Order: sequence, then C-alpha cells, then structure tokens
Amino acid sequence: MNLANRLTLLRVILVPVFVVFLAIDTFYFNILALIIFIIASITDYFDGLVARQQNTVTTFGIFLDPLADKLLVTSAFVSFIAIAELQIPAWMVITIIAREFIITGLRSLGASKNVIIPASIFGKVKTTSQITAIITILVILIVEGVLVKFFKLTQYDLFEMSNWQYYLGWILINLPYWLMFVVTILTLYSGINYIFQHKDIFRDSQK
Repeated sequence: MNLANRLTLLRVILVPVFVVFLAIDTFYFNILALIIFIIASITDYFDGLVARQQNTVTTFGIFLDPLADKLLVTSAFVSFIAIAELQIPAWMVITIIAREFIITGLRSLGASKNVIIPASIFGKVKTTSQITAIITILVILIVEGVLVKFFKLTQYDLFEMSNWQYYLGWILINLPYWLMFVVTILTLYSGINYIFQHKDIFRDSQK
C-alpha cells in the first residue's frame, strides 16, 4: 500500500477515535477530539498531494478518499446532535447526509457510463464550510468547558451579564445553530447544482 492510501486509511481509522472522544463530552476529551479532527483533515490534504507528486493514484484511493471524507464529516455532525447544549436539529444533519447519498449515487451512475463527475466549485465550498463549522463548534465546546471548569460559569450565565460577556454568551449559545444552518444550505445547493449539471445521467439511466 502506497503512502497516499495509508494516509487515507489513517483518516478512516481516526473516525471512531474522534467519535468516542466527542461522545465522552468532557473538557479534555473535547480538546482531544479537536486535535484528532484537525489531524484527520490534514491527511485529507496530504493524501491527494502525495498521490499526485508520486504518481501513485490508485483505484483504491479514488474509492476510499471521498468515503473517508464523508465518514469524518458525517460522524461529527451526527455526534453534535447528541450534545444538548449545541441545539443542532436532526433535520439539518439528515439533509446533509441525504445529499451525500444522492451525489454518491449520481457518481456511481456516471461511473457505470464511463462519465467522471469532477468536484465543482460549489462542492469545494461545501466541504470547506463543513470543516470550518466542525472546527468552530469544537472550539465552542472547549470554551464552554473552560468556563465551567475554571470559572464555574455556563454560557447562559454570560448571557445574563452585560457588555462583552453578554455577546460571548450569545455567540456560544447561538453560533452552532447558525453555522449548521449555513452549512446545510450550502450543502443542499451544491447537491442541486450537481444534479442539474448532470441530469442527463439520470435521463440516460432510464432508457
């Protein structure tokens, strides 16, 4: 197995570790979850770079790389639903996962007809927004942990104060929801864009 595929496989292996750390949902484990997610995201950049530089692009890598990405991102979003203080609705996560299934199906249809569907600019924006949102939400969880562990405060306590504490409390309470809302819209839009751009694949598959 070449280096690029090993990096991709490492990302897959890190997914359950990340989920376990996030499920424990304590201050130190949230820090570890953030570190694991950043490491996994970095491997996403380097596996493609290494494969191109060493000319070691393989069918296995082409299959596993997007799968590893989806596993990492969707595992984070599903885990966020279980963390009550984030107040992230399940419908947002379901919408994101449904989009991934549909576009994966579209790519499979295209592959069966020897049509390669490349990543669009909207798809790249979607991916960037998802990773940014996940990292930001993990940082918010860590900040909340600092407040509770070292200052015996919650985000709601800040929300009842004045000046900068009020705004920090508002951010900690509301930002995860609105980040996820924006990500959901971008994800949905990119999916619709893929479908309209490649609708001929659906039409041809019915013949």
